[in-house]
Amino acid sequence: MRVFTPNEVTAHAANKYLSVLVAAKFARVLNDFPRDRSLSGEKKLTTRALEELSAGDIEYRVIPKRKPTE
Repeated sequence: MRVFTPNEVTAHAANKYLSVLVAAKFARVLNDFPRDRSLSGEKKLTTRALEELSAGDIEYRVIPKRKPTE
């Protein structure tokens, strides 16, 4: 298993916490797509998501929370 350093994942994100959240949400998106389960050497989705994030292949934007209206 590959180990990602904080410097690798924060190269294309604001901070390490945001980068982990982006990678986790992207891994959920990848989980929705059909996969070939016969491949034994297939990477885990979280590893694949972190690789794509550190390569700069994921585009995201932060949407601020709305304040509740009374």
